[in-house]
Amino acid sequence: MRIKKLLLATAATDSIEVRGWVRTLRAGKTVSFIELNDGSCLSSLQLVLNDELENYSLMAKMGTGACVRVCGNLVDSPAKGQRWELQVTAIEQIGAADSDYPLQKKRHSFEYLRSIAHLRPRSNAFGAVFRLRSALSFAVHQFFQQRDFLYVHTPIITASDCEGAGELFRVTTLDPLYPPTVKQGNSVGIDWNDDFFAAKTGLTVSGQLQGELFASAFSDIYTFGPTFRAENSNTSRHASEFWMIEPEIAFADLTADCNLAEEFLRYLVSYALEHCAEDLQFFNDRIEKGLIGKLTALVQSKFETMTYTEAVDQLHRSGQSFEYPVEWGADLQSEHERYLCEQVVNGPLFVVDYPKEIKAFYMRGNDDGKTVAAMDLLVPRVGEIIGGSQREERLDVLQARMVELGMSPKSLQWYLDIRRWGSCPHAGFGLGFERLLMYLSGMENIRDVIPFPRTPGHASF
Repeated sequence: MRIKKLLLATAATDSIEVRGWVRTLRAGKTVSFIELNDGSCLSSLQLVLNDELENYSLMAKMGTGACVRVCGNLVDSPAKGQRWELQVTAIEQIGAADSDYPLQKKRHSFEYLRSIAHLRPRSNAFGAVFRLRSALSFAVHQFFQQRDFLYVHTPIITASDCEGAGELFRVTTLDPLYPPTVKQGNSVGIDWNDDFFAAKTGLTVSGQLQGELFASAFSDIYTFGPTFRAENSNTSRHASEFWMIEPEIAFADLTADCNLAEEFLRYLVSYALEHCAEDLQFFNDRIEKGLIGKLTALVQSKFETMTYTEAVDQLHRSGQSFEYPVEWGADLQSEHERYLCEQVVNGPLFVVDYPKEIKAFYMRGNDDGKTVAAMDLLVPRVGEIIGGSQREERLDVLQARMVELGMSPKSLQWYLDIRRWGSCPHAGFGLGFERLLMYLSGMENIRDVIPFPRTPGHASF
């Protein structure tokens, strides 16, 4: 039986079998105590061994981290802080652990645990993180499936750079030392026609463009998968590989997009509070004081809305000295976003209608000719957590915008086709899954909410 179920038992039970890993062992001449954990929950099960066991002397010398199979009787525990303990009738060591096992009974720094990422899931903090990650992954699908969204698997390898920033990891089978070349005007470039896909390809930065195709046939769709950015950034908020949730809704404007984002975030936070209570309590006690209060407040909060222009005006009138200057036409920084939602509205905030110069080509132009129908959802203590927009559904306007940005419309002819045949207003957003997990757990580094982080210079395991 899994330890999580045993700890919720309502009555003592004989002849129980559990398997797991030794967290701690206190050995005595006649009685020994083992804290056993199988990953099903934060709490461990106390095992009580006595010298009547045939292999007692051997088991009492087991190392921390050893894997065991145990049979015994679940009985009331006289110890404080636990309802049950297991009186062991038989124990077998499945896998030994020597004295070099790096997770001994002490608090390890996150920096140290990142160096042993293959073992850190056995620690309390990372056990809680990855149970939360698993539960929220299920909740993402449950939210959309309950609303009849179609789940779409968009490609990992793509010839399209959705964001236009050129931060793609290249995918090629060409010889890096002697690639085939072709003359391009007065220069020589790589002849991608000789590559595996006969085109210049890379790892996807977003499944949005392909998601728009499916929304034009199925109305409401979502993607949930890995995305990649070849950005040489070593901040605590950036990773080279991360997971994105990207819904796309047809017959929708920016207001409908904001409404869906609000409903989605409320749902995920509520789900975590209800289904991950023990792990959230751990985060509240050990990682971020007041975390549960913060999450509860968000669920109960009103989500405010202001335009980018109004936001810039609020920042100008704040009298605050910001590290990054505030000016119309510049992107908002985290310090600006946090001030707006923490000091101005004291809660979550949608900032909408951004200058078109700082947003992607596919965002719908507003009538003022200066802004686009884009939105960012800001939350206290973090800043931006969701970003989205209404998409430009007008073929002529989209083509003109691409030309304005120096993009060749022919390179995305398949994308333009859905504006030629049966175009409709549609919108969507992206939520970085790791960014959400950081918010829900209080963890401050993105490397600590993904099983095997990929960052510049690090691709171990």
